[in-house]
Amino acid sequence: MPRERILITVKTYPTLSKKYGETVCTAGVREDGSWVRIYPVPFRRLEDEEQYRKYDWIECDLIPSRKDVRPETHHPADVKSMLPAGRMDTRDQWRERRALLLGKCRVFRNLAEVISGAKANKMSLSVFKPSKVVDFVWEQEDQDWDPAKVEEMRQLAAQGELFEEEQWRRNFKVIPKLPFSFSYRFEDDTGKSSELQVLDWEVGALFWNCLRSCNGDHAAALAKVRQKYFDEFAATDLHFYLGTTQQWHSVGVNPWVIIGVLPIPHETQRQLF
Repeated sequence: MPRERILITVKTYPTLSKKYGETVCTAGVREDGSWVRIYPVPFRRLEDEEQYRKYDWIECDLIPSRKDVRPETHHPADVKSMLPAGRMDTRDQWRERRALLLGKCRVFRNLAEVISGAKANKMSLSVFKPSKVVDFVWEQEDQDWDPAKVEEMRQLAAQGELFEEEQWRRNFKVIPKLPFSFSYRFEDDTGKSSELQVLDWEVGALFWNCLRSCNGDHAAALAKVRQKYFDEFAATDLHFYLGTTQQWHSVGVNPWVIIGVLPIPHETQRQLF
């Protein structure tokens, strides 16, 4: 199987897994604009030199998933084979990113169209352009992971059944659970209003950074997150990366969530004299 070359565009906030400890849903696009989901990836278990950032190119060996029916889902043949292979920068008003992500990738503007595509199992990842971003909101959640699930993971780790690497068994520590869920309210090209949850790793990391800078003041931290995701991003040509959840992919009324954002600058108009 030839090695794939993929531009990483999405990393979701980690979730707990009894088998893998914690996992990240990673997604990206090939050079032809086709989507691929790479799951599971125990991202924090990778060594520093093996980790990758959004908009890094990676080369890897992928195998189509047998358990996940979503058409784009693959799993790595070997996590260690997922190696960085360059980076796509933002020079010339994000020229390269614009050409691939808004040019070769299909950009959807109608929410009913992506919902029907998921129900027909034709797609589970997409770029979506809202016609209007109405608000960015949050809802308080449980502040801790399910204690029973965490304890089960700790027991598996202690027994050597969770991680293959001895050092990870010794150093196992659960990533903090986000105490809030974040969502965008927006309209599509028909004026239909929707609210979708944002599962992007970056919104979670931003919240924790803001909380530290605000000395633990949740209200102040949330205001800073909103300033970034609503006030600042609203001034850009904002697009969403959408993904369906495995549980609701073909059966949910709307199985889509926002797994990342693309706050691309507006193209400037050049006047010819």
